[in-house]
Amino acid sequence: MDLKPSELKKSSTTEAIPLAPSLGPTLSEGHIRHTRPLVDQRLLVICAISLGIAAVTSVIALLLVNLISFITNVAFYQRISLEALGPAGNQLGLAVILVPVVGGIIVGLMARYGSKAIRGHGIPEAMEQVLSNESVIPARLTFLKPISAAISIGTGGPFGAEGPIIASGGAFGSVVGQIIQTTAQERKTLLAAGAAAGMTAIFGAPISAIILAIELLVFEYRPRSFVPVSIAAAGAGTLRLAFFDAAPAFSMPVVGPPTFVGMIAYLCEGVLVGIASVLVTKLVYWIEDQFEKLPIHWMWWPAMGGLVVGVVGYWFPHTMGVGYDNIDRILSGLLPMGAIALFCFMKLLSWSVSLGTGTSGGTLAPLFTIGGGIGLLYGEWISQWLPPSSIELSVAALVGMAAIFAGASRAMMTSVVFAFETTRQPWALLPLLAGCTASYIVSCLRMRHTIMTEKIARRGVAVPDEYGADPLAQFTAGEIATKAVVSFPVTDSINTVRTQLSSKDPRFHHQGYPIVSSEGVPLGVFTLKDLMTEENGTTLGQMIKRPPFTVSAATSLNEARDLMVREKIGRLLVTHPKHGGLVGILTRSDLLRAHSGKLSSEQKKETKFPLPGFR
Repeated sequence: MDLKPSELKKSSTTEAIPLAPSLGPTLSEGHIRHTRPLVDQRLLVICAISLGIAAVTSVIALLLVNLISFITNVAFYQRISLEALGPAGNQLGLAVILVPVVGGIIVGLMARYGSKAIRGHGIPEAMEQVLSNESVIPARLTFLKPISAAISIGTGGPFGAEGPIIASGGAFGSVVGQIIQTTAQERKTLLAAGAAAGMTAIFGAPISAIILAIELLVFEYRPRSFVPVSIAAAGAGTLRLAFFDAAPAFSMPVVGPPTFVGMIAYLCEGVLVGIASVLVTKLVYWIEDQFEKLPIHWMWWPAMGGLVVGVVGYWFPHTMGVGYDNIDRILSGLLPMGAIALFCFMKLLSWSVSLGTGTSGGTLAPLFTIGGGIGLLYGEWISQWLPPSSIELSVAALVGMAAIFAGASRAMMTSVVFAFETTRQPWALLPLLAGCTASYIVSCLRMRHTIMTEKIARRGVAVPDEYGADPLAQFTAGEIATKAVVSFPVTDSINTVRTQLSSKDPRFHHQGYPIVSSEGVPLGVFTLKDLMTEENGTTLGQMIKRPPFTVSAATSLNEARDLMVREKIGRLLVTHPKHGGLVGILTRSDLLRAHSGKLSSEQKKETKFPLPGFR
């Protein structure tokens, strides 16, 4: 039998299976590979591309920050400047109400005639492209999203810059993945790399950016995805030192280790903030639903939201703009409690209405402001009932910040690490972990979807919420394959085989049978249908039209499954990893049986070490 190298290469997922000695040269020429390596040359190429994406995204982040400052100076101070000022110091009087309205009109026009995809806070839109569109994002979003966000925020929109730059970085990564030849998986990785680079460039929090990409974008933890994302975050973090500075994104007093009583208080705070995160999420989407009922084109909704932003901003100027300085004030723990409560309520009103209109802006900064305010109020109240020094107000504010994002987005580890990276307070890690975990549990119990997934879930997009190891990766083909396999020598004639199969021997109840050499090495497979079409006197060797699809007994079941799907076949021959002899046959039914056994073990409750008197 003369086998082409290309046929051999796709007929097996193993490397160096020593079949018959006479096939040695052909195997060598076929370059049959072993199971997929964790890291290969292609991954290194993707890493290099991700690093370039990080560099460009860092520049986009710098331009976005400067553009926000420029628009803020023009809109509120009527001057050409890049000085980083918020809208709160303006002297416009009642005219300040019109500024966010004008910004809303411009954003609405951009969404109507540029791209509707600029609407929203960025991350859900990126998630939708990953889950339903093979990570393909139109190139125009790379510049339309940051420009629209800069206009929205620069004219007083109560948003952060992080969502738009995450979306812009993701869009740029997707566009690069469309320009060069990539798979859908590689394109998703490049999108996530751009998003992580954008978050790192804004906040200087590379580790939480990586975790955010894993929790909300790539939905997996594998070297092929997290290694390029990590490279991109590292590159963006390095450039941030050149573009901005090395200081923490948020400043707060140095805190000490928590006490036992304090830890209980922070845990209870997480429950309270978790309830708040559910209410905030439901409020945002309730407002969005109300706008959907209006007999007005959605293009005008951002202007309507801008009117609310302007009215609130006239009485409470600090509710407008990015407001990172507000977070610093809250973390200081020095503001009057009454002022904090009123400010956070008005910020919630302004932000939720504006976001519900579908304008362009981020959610992280507003959520941190609202959650930080709730945490500070809780800390002040609970400190009256606890012994002195049991709880620190700044830590309570920080826990509130992180916990509200953990509950609203259910990106729990992102929330914990982000709060630590942006403040660099190591003693706050334990309170953060307790508070965010409690908030996460409350969120899971009280709502099905999150502030990130509700919108796309309504559009019918299924969003993964658990990232576990593939159960089939825990078994090998040799463990699950059917061992009692009837095979036929390559020299047998059709007549001989038909005679054997027509007997009532219970061994002959399969649809397909291996053809083996004199050494027991599988050379092909025939089915009962093949026997019906062949002429008498034909040998099994003459029936072989292609080499069999084989896997080593050491091959994992998930790789075997992928081969079946890829080649559209229902069975694989399992060979010995050393001498290449036939070990068994692996069918789709065997895969289902293995998966069923794994599910049963996860659901079955039993006592491995029973104690007397207990069941």
